[in-house]
Amino acid sequence: MTIGIIFGGFSREREVSFAGGRTVYDNLNKSLFEAVPIFVDSYGNFVLLDWQYVYKGSIRDFYPPPASVPVTKPPFQIYAESLALSSVSDQENLLRQIGKPIPAARLKEFIDFAFLTLHGPFGEDGKIQGLLEWLEIPYSGSGILSSAIGIDKVIQKELMSEKGFNVPAYFNFNRQAWLSGDQLAIFEKSKLHCGFPLVIKPAHQGSSIGVTVLKSDNFEAFKHAVEAALFIRYVNKQEWDEKREILVAEITDFRVDLGLPLMIAENTIYDPASLYYYLDHYFQSSDNPVQLQGCDQENDLLVEAFIKGKEFSCIVLENTDGTPLALPPTEIRKSQDIYSYRSKYLPGLSRKITPIEIGDDQIRAICRACEKLYTALSFDVYARIDGFISEKGKIFLNDPNTTSGMMPSSFFFHQAAEIGLNPSQFLTYIIYTSIKARIRGQSRKTNFEQHFESLKFQLGQIKSTAGKKEKVAVLMGGYSSERHISVESGRNVFEKLASSTKYDPVPVFVSGDSGSYHMYRIPINILLKDNADDIQEKISHYALHGVVREIIKLASPIIDLFSSADALNPPQSWSFDQLAIECDSVFIALHGRPGEDGDIQAELEKRQISYNGSGVESSRLTIDKHATNELLASKGILVASHILVTKEEFANDELNSLTRIEKIFTYPLIAKPCDDGCSSAVKKIKNRAELEAYTRLIFRNKSQLDTAEATLLGLAGEEEFPQKKVFLIEELITARGAEKFMEITGGMLTRYNQAGELVYEIFDPSEALSSGEVLSLEEKFLAGEGQNITPPRYAMDTDDQREIAAYVKMELEKTARILNIEGYCRIDAFIRIFSPKHVEVIIIEANSLPGMTPATAIFHQAALSGYKPYEFINEVLEFAKKKLSQADHA
Repeated sequence: MTIGIIFGGFSREREVSFAGGRTVYDNLNKSLFEAVPIFVDSYGNFVLLDWQYVYKGSIRDFYPPPASVPVTKPPFQIYAESLALSSVSDQENLLRQIGKPIPAARLKEFIDFAFLTLHGPFGEDGKIQGLLEWLEIPYSGSGILSSAIGIDKVIQKELMSEKGFNVPAYFNFNRQAWLSGDQLAIFEKSKLHCGFPLVIKPAHQGSSIGVTVLKSDNFEAFKHAVEAALFIRYVNKQEWDEKREILVAEITDFRVDLGLPLMIAENTIYDPASLYYYLDHYFQSSDNPVQLQGCDQENDLLVEAFIKGKEFSCIVLENTDGTPLALPPTEIRKSQDIYSYRSKYLPGLSRKITPIEIGDDQIRAICRACEKLYTALSFDVYARIDGFISEKGKIFLNDPNTTSGMMPSSFFFHQAAEIGLNPSQFLTYIIYTSIKARIRGQSRKTNFEQHFESLKFQLGQIKSTAGKKEKVAVLMGGYSSERHISVESGRNVFEKLASSTKYDPVPVFVSGDSGSYHMYRIPINILLKDNADDIQEKISHYALHGVVREIIKLASPIIDLFSSADALNPPQSWSFDQLAIECDSVFIALHGRPGEDGDIQAELEKRQISYNGSGVESSRLTIDKHATNELLASKGILVASHILVTKEEFANDELNSLTRIEKIFTYPLIAKPCDDGCSSAVKKIKNRAELEAYTRLIFRNKSQLDTAEATLLGLAGEEEFPQKKVFLIEELITARGAEKFMEITGGMLTRYNQAGELVYEIFDPSEALSSGEVLSLEEKFLAGEGQNITPPRYAMDTDDQREIAAYVKMELEKTARILNIEGYCRIDAFIRIFSPKHVEVIIIEANSLPGMTPATAIFHQAALSGYKPYEFINEVLEFAKKKLSQADHA
């Protein structure tokens, strides 16, 4: 069956949709389905997307195509709407650069079924569902009516109140009433209805966009919150003088601010550069604030009483008999009042506790309430229902969603794992049940019934061939500051292999400390926990909660059809000997120590188990950034000037230690750990006070951070900062007069030629664009946050581009050979381009086990070389087996 994954769109949640679409595209069972990516662009056009673009980290990485983006000073990242293409032919010409434009009326020629991962208006509001009904294409999730209800928070409140559900006190008003009416009166009515604290939110947005919690009786603060929810803001001259470029980037970010296009007076601004020039010109002649309004506006606002208690989210499924079944509700623990976009989608910044930690009867009451609401609002297939349970035990359901986020860490997969379904199995369930729902709702449904019977038959065949695949242990977790990203990498590898026809992956979690570590085979419900710390806690105290057992029993018809009885077996402690007995090979998805330091590789080699990545000696070298720099420099490779700073030296004489650094380097300089990656504790140090703060923090003896020193370094509230006995100081690499200067990250694969010699396939690197002083964790791993241009924009002239690209690849390969890299790796570098004949490649670091999260740059690069992520992972595993075979023959 051909599954069209419809994703992207033009709502403020398009990046979440894009990342969710990629998850579905990768995790569909390859024995059952052919996945077809159907991208919806900023203008509402459908395009059959060339598959390699699915693996970009952000929509902006490929659309609009980099060649179509005007070069501006200062430079800004843009979406396609900033090109202001009013002509259909111009839009189609742009689309042809990324795929094949498809008129909506012809969708049925390309797909048998539409899997919807669109969010917000035109995705969750019944419009796309109505189009697909008209075209007689079965689609996932709820139908037209329930989708229309699910998008409108005001209508939801009214219906829920009428049907007897607990609803927090609320007050609603529209844009016109606010802009033309008595704003103070609206404030007074809001206070009267809701008291304090109160919550102000747009009625038709998701992902907590435009939401504010107001705690005090302050009209100006209320006014600011309403303007944020209406996507209105004011800019004053002081803000402009202080922030300028950063301010423009903030304003044009539609996830948290106005987005583009926007209105200033009667002028429509389409792109960031035009906004920059407009504001710059305006404040040259005026000291008055200027009002900006997003063209993607919100018309209705909702004010609610703030509920003090536990927040939860609950996925409700349609069981095989058509009755609703609530999965174990998840408690959301966050560091602030709002479950923000950042907290939702970046691993490790919030916690999901499943089931919610309350009494059993209260959990059951939440489940029954969610099932009741599912039925009352006529939902189909599945829904995600959010709510609160107050301190007095009262249940409030406040945000039913007909389309859940489908990123790997979302509630959608997290709760399905509680009944033993991995993501691939759960997606199959969604398709199966959606076809049943469309059969119920359509009068002309012959092809729907054919698809359903065919799928049912194929599911039986898959069951009969279970257990005949190659077992791969996927190692993840660890104890470094990169452990959460390691879990994301490991889950992604597991999911890619689990949807294949070749492999049966086994998730193995690594825990412990630098003295010793332990391995545990873990069940799917633990694998899909929120982060590494949650996984560790569940391993230590594993038990199926009583209410979860009840839900599993109710879900047995689903489990029997889509999963297996042993999916929820308890965690099992494994030795390397046990691993060798149970599995055919190993994929190490660990970052830092252990994993990249050679110790695990040495244990695997003793037992002749094939594994991904470089060998023992190369791993031990590349994890040490100082040793790597020293070796590369000795071989003529350009690296940053660098020195080591030790805890012993600093403890003996703090002043002399700091003075030594200042004699060698000028500010600003870079401070970083020697053996951590993922931008962990990499800081641009601008003065003595920051250097002293950094040194004290990294050499501290307690886990807790000193607040004043953390503030001085600009550490985010949730940011971890490692404790080390040594760290690295490097010069800040700058352009030094180069015509072009950029940061790149380059991936590669290795294989053996017919003569048994090691051959390197160097991918086109990615140009990494940073919005701050160094590439942040968010820019590397948060959906839609960073931007990577692949291949890098070395030169405008084609011949110059080719010449520079060849030289850069040559330097990357030379670096890899010096370091004896095997299998695959990622090398980061800065590039100075003085002319096509004069290029400098300054190596920053080599990662022997690069991040394998869904949006990581190595997948973008592999895609341009013809490898889908599964195919890339398969190449890595196949090389590992050949390497072991060669070693045996030797």
